Parts: sequence; C-alpha cells; structure tokens
Amino acid sequence: TLAVAGISSTVFSPYAIACAPKKEKLGVALVGLGYYSTDVLAPAFQFSQKCYLAGIVTGSPSKAEAWKKKYNLPDKNIYSYSNFDKIANNPDIDVVYVVLPPSMHREYVERAAKAGKHVFCEKPMAPTVADCEAMIKACKDNKVKLTIGYRCQHDPN
Repeated sequence: TLAVAGISSTVFSPYAIACAPKKEKLGVALVGLGYYSTDVLAPAFQFSQKCYLAGIVTGSPSKAEAWKKKYNLPDKNIYSYSNFDKIANNPDIDVVYVVLPPSMHREYVERAAKAGKHVFCEKPMAPTVADCEAMIKACKDNKVKLTIGYRCQHDPN
C-alpha cells in the first residue's frame, strides 16, 4: 500500500478534503472528456454536496462547446491541452481530476501539481513505479494533495 511506502502524508481522501474546505464547494476541472467523464463523473457532480464541475480540459473544440452549454461553464474555465498550465491562475478550480489514458497520467498530474492544484487521478495510477513515484514527488514538492480514484473508497463522494 502507499502507507507502507512511507508516503501516506502525500495521499489524501477526497472525503477528508471536502469535509474541511475553505470554500463551501470545491471546484473540479475534468481533464479528458471520454466516456467516464461524460457518462459518469459530470452527471454525478450535479448531485455532489462538496464539489462541483468548475471546468474542463479537452482537445476537442466541439466537445468544449457542448460541455460549455450543457453545464453552463464560463469560457475562462475551459482549457485545451496546450493552455492547460494557465489553470494555475484560476481560483474557481481547486482540484484537477485526471481522466486520461494511464500513459498520460504522469504528465497531467505533474502539471496540475506545478499549477498548485490538488489532484484526483483515475486508476491505474501510472504504467510504472517510476511514474508513480514522480507523481507523488511532484505533489509533495508543490504541497498539493494526490489521490487515486479507487471507487470502493470514494462512493460517499
């Protein structure tokens, strides 16, 4: 487990961060708008009491437009993969939820951490132990929390 590896202080439960937020609700940006974001996560955010869909990151202008209309997202909260790093300047977004293929997790976790955003990353964490360790280090170095979306541990959220 992560605790055995001595990194438990870096990993967080979204429930724990949601229980003591500085804001009434945490703003979450979804990175990647495939099936899981579209059919599971975005609809679920409509019922969440602790967080809300604040923004999106997509490589598809047509998806960006459709999501903007469907979820009433402001233009300033819609990012492409190329301008993703500007998310650092957006106070609406507290958490970046990485919902990309595992081979892309490390890059976007590191970029989100560098932007000062907490990170929720879908499983599996990454293809290699080295990638996982780099993701943990990036979050620790930037003083942000990291969690991996193992559903059985997060159903209440």
